[in-house]
Amino acid sequence: MKQSELLKHITDDELRKSVVYSQFLFLIIGHVLSVFLLDGLLAWTSLIQLDVKEVVYYGVLPGIGIILIDLLLMYFLPMDYFDDGGINKRVFSNLSIPKIILLTMLIAIAEEVLFRGIIQTTFGFIFASLLFAVVHVRYLKKPVLLASIVLVSFLLGLLYEITENLLVTIVAHFTVDVLSGLLIRFKYRGD
Repeated sequence: MKQSELLKHITDDELRKSVVYSQFLFLIIGHVLSVFLLDGLLAWTSLIQLDVKEVVYYGVLPGIGIILIDLLLMYFLPMDYFDDGGINKRVFSNLSIPKIILLTMLIAIAEEVLFRGIIQTTFGFIFASLLFAVVHVRYLKKPVLLASIVLVSFLLGLLYEITENLLVTIVAHFTVDVLSGLLIRFKYRGD
């Protein structure tokens, strides 16, 4: 069954739950792999540094920049170029602001732990960035969305290469996702 057909048969709540489950699966995979590919679970302490200036400069500001570029592209390009099959709309449009924050925080932590913390640390920048893009399979048939996710993935990988700080990429990823989620919520909210 195609993804679009499957999505017609599940509720928005079930879709959100599947997003949450997939992110917990990423976290579990990341932590299991860290035992084998890193020097155990304590290796995480060397990947995360609380450097506020670095987190703002390399995390928050690039995240805001990505959203501004997306908004600019949406202004000049047809909206159907950005249609992911309505998944993001279904996930975010009826969520409260605290739930959007929690969901996007989970997504940012889970994906960055796995893709930057484990895969990039072990297998390198290019492999991790390409794999991150491929995992976002719903974008593969949409050239603008695919280009966007590939560029964002490489940017996140580059930020990790520059800073060697997983907190930077988590914050950048969170900034992009939370702002996107809020924009969707306020655009499509039915109240």
